[in-house]
Parts: sequence; structure tokens; C-alpha cells
Amino acid sequence: MPLRKLGQILIDLGFIDDNQLEVVLEEQRQQPGVQLGKIAEEMGLITDEQLVQALAEQFNLQMISLAEAQLNPAVLEKITETMAQLYRVIPVHFEDDVLTVATAHPENLTVADELRTFLGYDIRLVVATEREIQQCLDRFFDSESESVESVIRELEEDEELKRQIEALSTDGAIDLTSAEALADSAPVRKLLNMVLLLAIKDHASDIHFEPFEEEFRIRIKADGVLYEMVPPPRHLAFAITTRIKVMANLDIAERRLPQDGRIELSVGGYPVDLRVSVLPTLFGESVVMRVLDRSVVSLDLNKVGMDERTIKQFREVIQKPNGIVLVTGPTGSGKTTTLYSALSELNRIEDKLITTEDPVEYDIDGIVQIPIDPDIGNTFAHCLRSILRQDPDRILVGEIRDVETAEIAVQASLTGHMVFSTLHTNDAPSTITRLKDMGVPTFLITATIEAILAQRLVRRICTQCREEVEPSTELMYQLGLEPEQRNGAKFYRGMGCDACNNTGYKGRVGLFELMIVTDEMRDMIMRNCSADELRKVAQRNGMVTLREAGMAFVHEGVTTAEEVLRETILEA
Repeated sequence: MPLRKLGQILIDLGFIDDNQLEVVLEEQRQQPGVQLGKIAEEMGLITDEQLVQALAEQFNLQMISLAEAQLNPAVLEKITETMAQLYRVIPVHFEDDVLTVATAHPENLTVADELRTFLGYDIRLVVATEREIQQCLDRFFDSESESVESVIRELEEDEELKRQIEALSTDGAIDLTSAEALADSAPVRKLLNMVLLLAIKDHASDIHFEPFEEEFRIRIKADGVLYEMVPPPRHLAFAITTRIKVMANLDIAERRLPQDGRIELSVGGYPVDLRVSVLPTLFGESVVMRVLDRSVVSLDLNKVGMDERTIKQFREVIQKPNGIVLVTGPTGSGKTTTLYSALSELNRIEDKLITTEDPVEYDIDGIVQIPIDPDIGNTFAHCLRSILRQDPDRILVGEIRDVETAEIAVQASLTGHMVFSTLHTNDAPSTITRLKDMGVPTFLITATIEAILAQRLVRRICTQCREEVEPSTELMYQLGLEPEQRNGAKFYRGMGCDACNNTGYKGRVGLFELMIVTDEMRDMIMRNCSADELRKVAQRNGMVTLREAGMAFVHEGVTTAEEVLRETILEA
């Protein structure tokens, strides 16, 4: 049955009249996305208790007063602090593997499903006021008591778990039923859930689980830097990796070969894709999970971070009917995000866009996306040949890895297609040299390459603890500057605070170097001029180098000189 409208329920319960509902609806039209009940409460037409009563009626759920409820500490422990804060729920009862949780937002239908996935229990919802939920969160879930450290301490003291693991590894053969039971045990699930939720909350890009002879290490990569968590007991390595393999639908019996899989989660209503890579090592299986949080990545060219002049030039280039645009940089420099943002802007009903990627990271409506699978012979080159028979206007080739892929991309651009791709080079001018080294004929490079965008990601200084600093003589020397060349330019750094986990950095920003290939440069390429000569001409034409873009951010207080030094080279 369709849900009754909340406005009508408020009228039926006698909390508001028809005229007041009209006023609330008019106000809601001015605030799209805000719940009707919230607006009515803010306008003083209903109380929070009345709103909860109406929501309980709408979703056919029970109301609960958390102030009067006797909350059992053992039941509260069923949910971690991170999970309680993220989902804004309070566990109130547990019986027969059914966990009853109180929420102020029963309209968020995914909460029960997500908690069921994370916890392994059936979930029953009851409704409480937002005020009471917040009071319980402050009282029971706003301390350092529930942390990864405390969960690991519990695991170390869990003798029953130790016995299970020892029994499992007494002989060479692994009992798969016992292994699955161990991986599904509450302590292992609790630790892994906490690590995943913390990583997603901190916008981490990767989670590393690494077995060594004496320890089992967990590291999280956030803002391009790895941070180590408190290591769990070494004997838990097998249980944790098996749990991950179960979640990713991988073969838990196979421990000698690499495996790849994926875990699809929804956290707080947002879809999160985890790409799982399992690699056998000397001391067990190493697991790396790539976190693809679609709620974090904004596929908007205006939000990529280019300055006005660069983005204007880039937009002009991508609108051309044919040619090749290359984005270069190391792994994790944001190349894919930039290209996706460009494709999103070009995604019009009159154009056909096809991509071939390894793997497809974010699915975009209206774009045909093809995953690469070299194991069955579906390589970039093989796929690209078939794409040309699908009448595309614009093509994205995930990466040019060999001369065959490069030559087909060139042929595609010569036959009237716009081709986007990525390449691993240090800067924009050296990309030409790289293509020549791969074996692409010089005349084809000059005929097709329209622009090359080199990019890097540097960490932003935390705005909560930023302060001006005096650069050392050594730092000025590394930047290639004499003290008298400073000209009053300012330098900043983050002191470290709770907001940035005492790192001094929070978030990242892109550095961009856009080289538009002009007729003069085409002549130089034909004459086999060096990358340095091409760079000088490009700079004369207005190209801002990666180092220059970085130093502009340094003086604006966006990033530190150390970050720019780490990610860029000094041009001759």
C-alpha cells in the first residue's frame, strides 16, 4: 500500500488544520529537500513529540520514549559509536537475533538494510524524537570508549576466539565451514565494520590489510598518505581476510592465487563501492580495498580545481569535433575524475559517448561504459576496435598502455572522433617524448594531439589550525629561490588539531598544467625538438607549470611548500 501523506496525517490527528498545511507546503516549496514535518516543527505548528507520533502512524511503527526506556548496556554495545553517530540510531532491545533500534527518521528506508548488512541481525525500527536521539548519542556514544583500540583489546582478551583459530590451524587442511563461522563471528565483524566505517567517514581512498611474520597491520590512505591504525592481534589475520573474501564473494578455499572482487555497500543512504584485491604473500594474504564513495566525488568540471583561464581553455578543447586530449600524472592524481567530469559536461542527448575502462569506477547515466578484462582477451586495443563500429562521437580510453592502443586511438581521432585518454608521464611536454618512445609515428602525433593536461593532487592545509611560518634557507634553496627573490611572499602550515587528526592537512586540491598544441609546436615535434624546448614555447604561450600552480597555492595559504616539492619538479 502507498504511504499516507504526512500532511494529511497531521490534520487527521488534529495537530494542524488545512490552512496551516497550505502554509507549510508553500514554505517547503521554498526549501526543496527539507522534510515537511521538520518545517512544521520549525514554524512552531507542532512539537517534536507530535511529529514522532505522525511518523509512527505513517510508517506503521511503534513510538518509544527513550527518556523512560531502560537501556541495557549489553544491548547498547551491539552498535559501535561510529555506527550510532553515522546512522543516528539507538539500540533499545535485543532478542532472538532481532535488534530493535530507535530512529528519528523512519523515512530513510535504507537504514534497516544497511545495519542488517553490517551487523548480521534482523533489524526492527521504532520511532523516537530527534532531541531524545541526540541526548542518548551524547550520553552513550560520545566518548573515546568505543574505538578501534578498545575493540582490539577485547579481541586480544577473547580466549574462545583464540581457541577457535588454533583449532582451525592445527593441521594443514582448512575446514571451510569452521572458517566461514569464524569469519562471521561477532568480534571479527565488529572490528571490520568499524574499520570500514571509519575509513568511509574520513573519506579514505584505500584500506590496506597487511600480514607480516610478527604482526598484522591495518593502514588507511587518506589525502594520498597512509596512516597506520592500531594493529589487531596477529592470529586474527586469517579471520579478517576470510571475512573480507566472504563479503566480496571470493573463493575462501583459494589462498595461493591473487583474487579480485567488489563489495557494494550503502552507508548513510550513499552508495559506496569497495574494490577488493587479494594477493598471496609469504605470511598470508594481503588485502587492499579501494573505496569508491560516489557521494564524495563530484563529477563537475567547475569543482575539479582549475583556475579560470585553464578551465576556459580546457572547455574549448574538449568541445572540438575530433582529436586527442590526454590527461597525465601518476596513479591517484585524479586523472579519472577530471575525465569523468569532462564527459559529464559533454553528455548530451545528441552525442554518443563510449568509455572503455579498467575497471569502470563510476557509472554515469547516458554513457556506454565497457569494462576491460585482459584474462579473456578483452584488452583496450581489442575493445577500441569494436567501439568504432558503434558509431560514437566521443570515446574515453581508460589508459594508453601500448603502441597498439595508441595507434587505434590515433586512427579513431583521424576518422572524426574525439578521444580522451590517460598516460603516466611527469609533465605535459614529456608526454610527446613518451608517445614517440612507444612507437607512435611523429606525423600522427602532430596530426591528432590537441592538448595535454598534467595534474597532481596536493594536501590542503587544515583551515582550523593554519598559521604563517618563516621558510628556512634550505626550503628556499629546494624551491630554487634566493632569499631576496621572496618579495614578501607568505608561507603557511597546519599546526595539527583534532579536526585534521593532528596532521595539519585536511582534503586535497589539484595542480594543473595545460599544454595546448599549437602549429608552432607541431613543427617543433616534427623536427624532434626536446621536451624542454616544447616547455619553453608552451610557457611563452601562457602555460602555467605544475610548480608555478603549486607555488601560487602556497602563497595563498592553500597548501605547503613541502607538499608542492613532493609532487612537482623544478623546470630548467
